Amino acid sequence: MSNLENWSEIDDRAVVYARALAMDAVQKAGHGHPGTAMSLAPVAYNLFQRHLIHDPSDPKWLGRDRFVLSCGHSSLTLYTQLFFSGYGLEMEDLKAFRTWNSLTPGHPEFGHTAGVEMTTGPLGAGVATAVGMAMAARYERGLLDPDAPANSSLFDHNIWVLCSDGDLQEGVSSEASSLAGTQELGNLKVIYDDNRISIEGDTHIAFTEDVSARYRAYGWNVIDVSAAADGRVDLIKLDAAMVAAKSETVKPTLIRMQSIIAWPAPKARNTAESHGSALGAEEIVETKKLLGLNPDEHFAMPAEVLAHVRQVKARGAATRKSWNEKFAIWQSANPERAKLLQRLISGELPKGWDSDLPQYPAGKDVATRKASGEVIAALAKVLPEFWGGSADLAGSNNTMINSAGSFLPASSKMAGANPYGRMIHFGIREHAMGSILNGVALHGLSKTFGGTFAVFSDYMRPAVRLAAIMDLPSIFIWSHDSIGLGEDGPTHQPVEQLATLRAIPNFAVIRPADANEVREAWKAILLRRKPVGLLLSRQNLPVFDRTPHGSESLVSKGAYILKDSPTTADVVIIATGSEVSVAIEVQNALSAKSISARVVSAPCLEWFAQESAAYQESVLPKAVRLKVSIEAGIAQGWREYIGDSGIAISLEHYGASASATKLFSEFGFGANVIVAKIEAALKQ
Repeated sequence: MSNLENWSEIDDRAVVYARALAMDAVQKAGHGHPGTAMSLAPVAYNLFQRHLIHDPSDPKWLGRDRFVLSCGHSSLTLYTQLFFSGYGLEMEDLKAFRTWNSLTPGHPEFGHTAGVEMTTGPLGAGVATAVGMAMAARYERGLLDPDAPANSSLFDHNIWVLCSDGDLQEGVSSEASSLAGTQELGNLKVIYDDNRISIEGDTHIAFTEDVSARYRAYGWNVIDVSAAADGRVDLIKLDAAMVAAKSETVKPTLIRMQSIIAWPAPKARNTAESHGSALGAEEIVETKKLLGLNPDEHFAMPAEVLAHVRQVKARGAATRKSWNEKFAIWQSANPERAKLLQRLISGELPKGWDSDLPQYPAGKDVATRKASGEVIAALAKVLPEFWGGSADLAGSNNTMINSAGSFLPASSKMAGANPYGRMIHFGIREHAMGSILNGVALHGLSKTFGGTFAVFSDYMRPAVRLAAIMDLPSIFIWSHDSIGLGEDGPTHQPVEQLATLRAIPNFAVIRPADANEVREAWKAILLRRKPVGLLLSRQNLPVFDRTPHGSESLVSKGAYILKDSPTTADVVIIATGSEVSVAIEVQNALSAKSISARVVSAPCLEWFAQESAAYQESVLPKAVRLKVSIEAGIAQGWREYIGDSGIAISLEHYGASASATKLFSEFGFGANVIVAKIEAALKQ
């Protein structure tokens, strides 16, 4: 059944004014992307007015659909509909497009503008992140309403995406779309604006594949919608496709929709210039004439048109009211699950959640990746919202939760398949994995993690950066964190990754020194709810006897005195991860030479930087002039802590294929070599 039966002349006028607003806003700013916003105006309008389940008065309503504008450069496509729908944006906000402190920045920003579900701009990220949202929706249904018949639960909803040619050229969208087909994410609906224009012109200079065939091969439901005879979006065909997409509940749907960018501008339409440049005053005048508008009016919006489009707010409120009534019935019938939902919404952890986490006695060496896997298993027993997996490296990363099978659709023939399973198999798709973790975090109720080798964090960097920008509690696990992984050699041994990850603002990089630090790191991660990377060793590391050493509970401070000197220290040695045990060896060797040394374990420099100046001074006193850092990576970033006169024991070249013991010895991480450098520095 079509949703256009009650479409009227005033809806046509609303679309016309939306096209004009796109032109006017970019022209006033002097820069931006008008063309796509012009051609997509009827698409977004029909979606927000007739298909998207949302309530503008409550942008965080649990029962809403999600909308992701993956082609974030076309931000006016979204801003105009937020203005129309009554999310809080007004005409003055559109006039302030791309200006300082406005609610309408150049690309949509999550947490900045009500109604924006994620920060978009890096192409492909929206598509991939929406896959994570769709996965989260299914998993959360399993937590809250698993026995409801298909498509009848209060917690069933759709994830809508509007994307561009550029989005589908980026590899991350391919990775995620392939997984979405395998997962049979029927709640995912992607509208692909196939306008064949990008910055360099016709996309066929680089992009000639049959996208529809590709997505059918992924296992998607694909609907092709050709443009109308005059080049505009064929709204009748598109609406029918959207209705059909909603009725498809097994396969994800791709609506491949043809359009002409900047339609109906007489000279700018179908040009690369209209993609990313203001049309110019003369072209806007002629376009407004074609649209039947007064060319002398700018940012026009007749009161009767605004009143008409704002009716969606009342419809949304009525839908939410009906949902709330059903929700009250569900609460009464499911008191324990309702209690769980309330806890998940609040973000609280259950009482005693950390009481049974593993404790590690001294005397046995344990790889930190193994300790992390054991902590994950313990957490899974008390946190049903906790789930995750790996980019095909679960056994190596120790990121397995086997208690409820694999997160796979009911139709899967794989052993242990469970549509609500807790073990995610991302496949060898690190970039998509990072984006999917962000999507789960954005969806809001569950906690997830994803693992791979530290050197492959490079594949994930764009997603990690977006997690930091959006301040999401995404948990990235990176094992095999140094040359200590051994014989796999330099392609797998991270050298520069620690420094480059620390360079990301609002991102915490954690490198625990022993198994008990791993436990405390996980506790801090779950309590802080911030974007974080946990780096873990492949090789076994000694578990410190905490009687003569500082308490591992101080991990939450980022750095702490692991073992102090009996007298005033001559040198402070700062180390992370597997190199902390080296620092202890150095301290013992120095003690035999009557040189006093303090050893500081610094699992997270970002957390340490957040501590008070007094605490930082107590750990790294300025009076001790010689400070030494020990870390099996480049020294970049350590000068801030050790000063110009300090010594950085680092690795400024790539590794080699050999045992961890041999590599540490050959590359200057032997205690005797470090002691000699310290002695020489003290003599100076």
